[in-house]
Amino acid sequence: MEYTQLKTLGDLKSAGYQYKTIKDELRDNLSFKIQNNETIFEGVHGYEHTVIPELQRAILSKHNINLLGLRGQAKTRLARQMIYLLDEYVPVVFGSEINDDPLQPISRYAKELIAEKGDDTPITWMHRDERFSEKLATPDVTVADIIGDVDPIKAANLKLSYADDRVIHYGMIPRANRCIFVINELPDLQARIQVALFNILQEGDVQIRGFKLRFNLDMQFVFTANPEDYTNRGSIITPLKDRIGSQILTHYPDSIEIAKKITKQEAQSDLRQKETIYVPELAFELLEQIGFEARNSEYVDAKSGVSARMSITAYENLLSAAELRMLTSGESQTSVRLGDFMGIIPAINGKIELVYEGEQEGAASVAQLLIHRAIQTLFSNYFPKIEKLEHKDKASPYDKLVDWFYDGTGFELANDLLTPEYEQQLDMVPPLEALIKEYLPEISKKDSYFFKEFLLWGLVEFKKLSKLQMEKGFEFKDAFGSYISGI
Repeated sequence: MEYTQLKTLGDLKSAGYQYKTIKDELRDNLSFKIQNNETIFEGVHGYEHTVIPELQRAILSKHNINLLGLRGQAKTRLARQMIYLLDEYVPVVFGSEINDDPLQPISRYAKELIAEKGDDTPITWMHRDERFSEKLATPDVTVADIIGDVDPIKAANLKLSYADDRVIHYGMIPRANRCIFVINELPDLQARIQVALFNILQEGDVQIRGFKLRFNLDMQFVFTANPEDYTNRGSIITPLKDRIGSQILTHYPDSIEIAKKITKQEAQSDLRQKETIYVPELAFELLEQIGFEARNSEYVDAKSGVSARMSITAYENLLSAAELRMLTSGESQTSVRLGDFMGIIPAINGKIELVYEGEQEGAASVAQLLIHRAIQTLFSNYFPKIEKLEHKDKASPYDKLVDWFYDGTGFELANDLLTPEYEQQLDMVPPLEALIKEYLPEISKKDSYFFKEFLLWGLVEFKKLSKLQMEKGFEFKDAFGSYISGI
C-alpha cells in the first residue's frame, strides 16, 4: 500500500499503520540492510573495519552518539548518511510545529486538533530528507535557539497570557522531533547550554521560562567533537557525556590507496580539466604521501591534525597549475608534471597548523619540505634504495646518471615548456631512459616522463644531484660541483 495517499487519521488507522520511534526505525532498517548485504554508509572509505561497525553497534543499541575525532575525518558525513536508515515517509499531524505523530501526539496543538476532529484529523507526510537538523555549536548559541523561549508577539497577536503555553516559540530541538539532530563541535557549546540538554537526552523534559513541559521527544542525537577542543576552547561536561550512549573515535586513512579513493571522490575538478589533463598515478600517490608526511612532521601540530581536505584542495590546485600552463602555451592537452607541485603550496599552507619550530621555518618552507620528504619516501617504492652512507668504490645503479652531470653543465627544465619540448628535454639525458626501462619496464610512455622528472628530484633528495629553483623552472646540476661553486 502507498501510505502517502492516506490523508486522515482514520485512513491511517484503517491501513494498520503502527507508530515506531526513530531509534526503532534506524535499528530495523539497519538490520534489514545488513541482512541483505546493502551498502550502509555510501562514499565513506577506510572505516569498514573500525568506525562503521562501532556505529552499527551504537544504532542497534539505540544510543545517542558522539563522533570524536580530528578535523577532516568524515564525522558530519557519517551523521548525514544516517538519514538513509530512516523510513522513506512518516505521517505528521497537519500544521504541527514539532512533527507530531498522529498516533502519539505530544503537543497541545495536535492533541486538541485530534480531540476536535477525531478520525478526520488531516495528516501530511514527511520525507526522510526533511528529518535531519544540524547546528554548529558556537559560543553565541542560546537556550532560546536550541530549546525555545516565550514569544511576546505571539502572545499579543493571540491575546494570550504569559501563563499559557501557547505563547512558546519552540527552538531547534523540539522542532526536530522525530528527526536526527546533529550538534557539531559540541565542546564549543557553553556549559550552561550543555546543561539544558540533560533532561532532553535522559527524560525528554523541555523547560522554557518557567514552563515544565513533559514532552516525550522522539529524537536521535548525534554529536561531533574534536579532541583538541577539550584543551583549547572548551569541554563536554561530564554529566552530558554520561548521557551519551556511545562515543566513537574516528581516524585518518591508514593507507595511500584509501586516501586516493577519498580525494578522487571529493575533488571538485572541472569536467574540462578531467578531459584535457592527464594525471599519472604516481602524482596521486605523491599528493597523498604529502598528507602522511604532514601528520608525522615535527613542524606540524599533531593535536590539530591534517584534514583530508588538504589532499583534496591540493589536487584541485595541481590540476589548475597544469591547466594554467596549458592555457598559457595554447596547447589543447597536457599531463601533470612534478614542477606543477609547486602550485599546491597555497593549499598546504591553509590546511596545517604549525608548532613554534614550524613558524620559525615559515609556512611555505614547511610545505616545500613536506613535498621533498614525500618524494624521498616514495622513491624506494620504484627505484633501488639509496643508502645514506655508501662505499665510494661500490657501484650504484645511478652512477651513469650522476656522471652525466659531471661536466658541470646545468640541465634546465622550464615550467612553461610545450609538451614536445618538455619530453625532448628529458630525452636529452639517456641514463634516465635506461633506468626507467630497467626498473619500470611496464610503464606507459605518458607516465615515463613524470617518472624521469621524479628520478631527478629523488636524486636531489638523496644528495646525488643539486637543484636550483629558477624564475621559470629548475636547474639540475652535479651535487659536488654545485657545492664547490657555492650553489
